Amino acid sequence: MNHYNFFSSSVGRKTVMAITGFFLMIFLLLHLSVNLFLFSGEKAFNQAVFFMRKNIIIRIMEYVLATGFIVHILLGVKLHLDNKKIKGEVDYAMNSYSNTTFSSRTMVYTGILILCFLILHLIHFMIPMKFSNHNYLISDYNIVVSLFKNPFYTFVYVFSFLILGIHLNHGFQSSFQSLGLSNEKRLIWIQRLGFLYIWFICIGFSIIAIWFFLMNE
Repeated sequence: MNHYNFFSSSVGRKTVMAITGFFLMIFLLLHLSVNLFLFSGEKAFNQAVFFMRKNIIIRIMEYVLATGFIVHILLGVKLHLDNKKIKGEVDYAMNSYSNTTFSSRTMVYTGILILCFLILHLIHFMIPMKFSNHNYLISDYNIVVSLFKNPFYTFVYVFSFLILGIHLNHGFQSSFQSLGLSNEKRLIWIQRLGFLYIWFICIGFSIIAIWFFLMNE
């Protein structure tokens, strides 16, 4: 019963949000490390993807990741609605704009946009790459590079990581705070670490897309 009360409380939900958020941020680092193999050529990237696809631990973690992402979204929306219900529509808007940052005020909206991009990403990247082994003429590398030939998709891709950066700008620091890992002395270091992480992730993914788009011009 105590466990139920904890996870149904605002503190419990924020804790789960922080844990799933950390997990997703670690996944982004892993994902970017694989994508960087694109610069090493077709063979290197295909081998990296093949290793990830056949590794039993990675395959299990894919399901854990999917679950964590769904939980993160649902709890984020729930917390957003609870805040509006408690503070009231008018009072909430007035207080949030005066006491919070743009990133924190738009967390639920940037989260929804990220979800839309993820669905697009799954349709155009993950699903074709899952079945690419049935067509030996179309490698994982060719699937990715061909998509970055499309200026619209490249724009959406880069824009989505800008949105992710806004989301992480609040989420990174908030995760430490929700888990009780942040205090006055650590705050500056958490902010610096968050700054480096956000720029590394967002610029890293964006440069890959822009590079291969320009290379195809």
